[in-house]
Amino acid sequence: MRSLRKEAASRGTAAAGCVKRRRGEAPVVFSSLTFLFLYLPLTLLVYFLSPLRWRNFVLLVVSLLFYGWGEPVYIVIMFLSIIIDYTHGLLVEKFRSDDKKARWFVAQSVIFNLALLGFFKYWDFIAANLSLIPGIDLPQLGIPLPIGISFYTFQTMSYTIDVYRKDAPVQRNMVDFGAFVTMFPQLIAGPIVQYKTVAADLRHRLHTSENFALGARRFCVGLAKKVLLANSIGALWEDCLAAQGAGTLTVLGGWLGLAAYGFQIYFDFSGYSDMAIGLGRIFGFRFNENFDHPYCADSVGTFWRRWHMSLTSWFRDYLYIPLGGNRGGTARTIRNLLIVWFCTGFWHGASWNFILWGLYFAAWLILERYVLRGVLEKTPAILKHLYTLIVVFVGWGLFAMVDLGVCGDYLAACFGGAPLWSGADLFRLRSYAVTLAVLVLASTALGQRLWAKLPRQAEQLATPVLMGLSLVVCTAYLVDGSYNPFLYFRF
Repeated sequence: MRSLRKEAASRGTAAAGCVKRRRGEAPVVFSSLTFLFLYLPLTLLVYFLSPLRWRNFVLLVVSLLFYGWGEPVYIVIMFLSIIIDYTHGLLVEKFRSDDKKARWFVAQSVIFNLALLGFFKYWDFIAANLSLIPGIDLPQLGIPLPIGISFYTFQTMSYTIDVYRKDAPVQRNMVDFGAFVTMFPQLIAGPIVQYKTVAADLRHRLHTSENFALGARRFCVGLAKKVLLANSIGALWEDCLAAQGAGTLTVLGGWLGLAAYGFQIYFDFSGYSDMAIGLGRIFGFRFNENFDHPYCADSVGTFWRRWHMSLTSWFRDYLYIPLGGNRGGTARTIRNLLIVWFCTGFWHGASWNFILWGLYFAAWLILERYVLRGVLEKTPAILKHLYTLIVVFVGWGLFAMVDLGVCGDYLAACFGGAPLWSGADLFRLRSYAVTLAVLVLASTALGQRLWAKLPRQAEQLATPVLMGLSLVVCTAYLVDGSYNPFLYFRF
């Protein structure tokens, strides 16, 4: 059974398909003992002992050490990205009176960033597909994917655009700009931080005990979501995927697997975002929120206004609106939605399943806008919520399974192409019933509402106790277990 699980996971999951195996050590992730008890304490010590005027430099150095832990060779690429976008921001500002030249320097920055991302992330995919055409034989290079390249190229690219639009001031200090690009809390998995949202904090930010406490609390919440919730449900998804590989998947098992993966990726990524936002707060930065209880949405459109908000806002600001947005009539709006969601899917990985995943959601958003709007307005809230969850979880099936054959068979089983249930499914359901109930409750705002009702004194007493308890329990889980993936940092 274990071998079947490994085989199915290697063929089907996003983690196996969207990124090549890298040389060297694995990167330090926030939910690792090395990060929690070595890197982070030393970083905080050095940072807060340094004079204020040196803290951006310290942040740059420790962030490069964080990134270089697993793949130091790719620090060169990051330096190149910093230099190109820093200098192009200056050139845009210098030639602002000559709009043609300024636009050309913006274009150069965009072309460089897209070329960098395209070469490392998409070359093998493009080469493999073009080589299917008779007479074309492009080599696949097998170059390991630099961690976080999808995130930091988008961040640096938006900088020159914002300088051109006068949405952000030009940065004349390369150390400060380098600290923005390499800032370790959001370096390898976001949230995507636009320069204009932290420009003021780079120049001057407050380091207060209140910010430190709020940041530490947010970090602990994220760590618990990742270690105690996301990791705990990941095994159920792998079991269901293994059942598909063994030909024993049922309707119930298929939906259990999709629900498990949906909860795993949500608590994995939102947990990481919470940790990143918390760490940013500790260092004096205010990062924008990245999730807003997306599984409480009552439409696909609402879901995407609540899920990975930093990415959806990036594509809105830098692609959808420049294309014309919803101006210019129905046909142009549909075209723009298809382009944006094609790019959104392809951004996640160099594989056809990601492209189909993006177009799948584009189709649903178009349907909601032009066909289902009146129907949804008259539909009871519980049915709208159920419809949204079904659409989203089916989408996660497309997202998770790189092998389209495996994906097709799996989804076919979910919709009646298999027995309804088996004894193994009932066993899994009993085994994970409490975990699933906790995940459902944790994905709502119920906990926040109950916490907000606590008296101030009770909140002050409970906060350090719960933080300490979560650290102890998470540490115990990390010491005892070996299953600790970060799904989204691979993109």
